[in-house]
Amino acid sequence: MKCIVFSNGEYGALESYRSVLASAEIVLCADGGANYAYAMQVLPNIIIGDMDSIRPEVREYYEQRGVPMHKFPRRKDFTDTQLVLSVAASLHADEIIFIGSLGGRLDHTLSNLFAGMELASKGKKISHFHPDYTASLLYNGELELEGRAGDLVSVLALSEQARGVCEKGFEYPLDEVLLESKNPYAVSNVMSEPRSQVSVGEGTLLILHYHQLPE
Repeated sequence: MKCIVFSNGEYGALESYRSVLASAEIVLCADGGANYAYAMQVLPNIIIGDMDSIRPEVREYYEQRGVPMHKFPRRKDFTDTQLVLSVAASLHADEIIFIGSLGGRLDHTLSNLFAGMELASKGKKISHFHPDYTASLLYNGELELEGRAGDLVSVLALSEQARGVCEKGFEYPLDEVLLESKNPYAVSNVMSEPRSQVSVGEGTLLILHYHQLPE
């Protein structure tokens, strides 16, 4: 089951997200992410957070339409992203795609990326979509990238070490290498084929795929 999460970050042109939303089976909003769902005329299944960022008129609109709101205290030991991941897992989502979770404050971006590591280690597909690139988490497995020859791809170890890393279909292939978070050298590789593969034997990777604009 595919879950799309509206985060309260930077979006740019909202129409760029229509293709991602078209495949959603569940739509969740992390607090102020509901403002963007409202702007796109999307009715979420649940809104989660401390509700300090959602605009009053947006909250009233969704309350009138019976959208459940899971409200948490503002002083809490979890971020809104962690809370929404927990709800997505309870709904048996096996693929979770965040939108509006990248850009803006660096601490928020990093927190959003690291928050998905636990569910990724349990076999969930976790990714963050931006119109210019996609950031995917990969734990002990393989990810196939679909794009165009010439697309840039960077691979970083989120765990301290990632063993048995392979990159196939790239100008600079990797074969069973060790990547360490303290030595992030596997950046700016180039896809040599429309489909390429990244795999890791043990550990968690962050894979950033920069899409080229159509000619």
